Amino acid sequence: MNVTGSLIRATDVTLAALGLIATAPILAILLVVGWIDTRAPIFRQERVGLNRKVFVLYKFRTMNPGTESVATHLAAPEAVTRFGRFLRATKLDELPQLWNVLKGDMSLVGPRPCLLNQTELIEERAKRGVFAVRPGITGLAQIRGIDMSTPELLAETDRAMIDRLSWRSYFCYIVQTALGRGQGDRVRVRDTKGGEQNRSVGD
Repeated sequence: MNVTGSLIRATDVTLAALGLIATAPILAILLVVGWIDTRAPIFRQERVGLNRKVFVLYKFRTMNPGTESVATHLAAPEAVTRFGRFLRATKLDELPQLWNVLKGDMSLVGPRPCLLNQTELIEERAKRGVFAVRPGITGLAQIRGIDMSTPELLAETDRAMIDRLSWRSYFCYIVQTALGRGQGDRVRVRDTKGGEQNRSVGD
């Protein structure tokens, strides 16, 4: 790990720990409301991480229990609960991933971790060496609104971010995300003509 990588990892640990402490009251409230909403507020899902090692990602549940485990853009809009739409719109569903960052599974900034069944995206990322870094909560693709429905473009964007990542750009991505820029992975909403609208259910 180079100096920048070591500095980013140290910053990850510091910010994740502070974030978990600072948001503890919010986390508690969301847990209670989530339990009322679905009786299973924490969502666990296997994702592909650093060096293609599989890890368990944590999020607040936004869809009904039993929903098929597919990429977000393939999920049925009706599977998202009312509280889930709020969590997605505010990005509060991502808060439990601070635990993943603290554990070392993820970074605050990096390529969004994909599912094991997203073989096309895995192949595109493998060709570009994207798995050589920790996946992240946010990054260039999220800021630009590029989701997992375009595997090649996403992998290319991930690689571009990795090549240019510095401590300064790391903070820029975090600040832009905090200010609401980008939508991340989106559930596609079908219009009345049977087509797809490229927007989030929570919008």
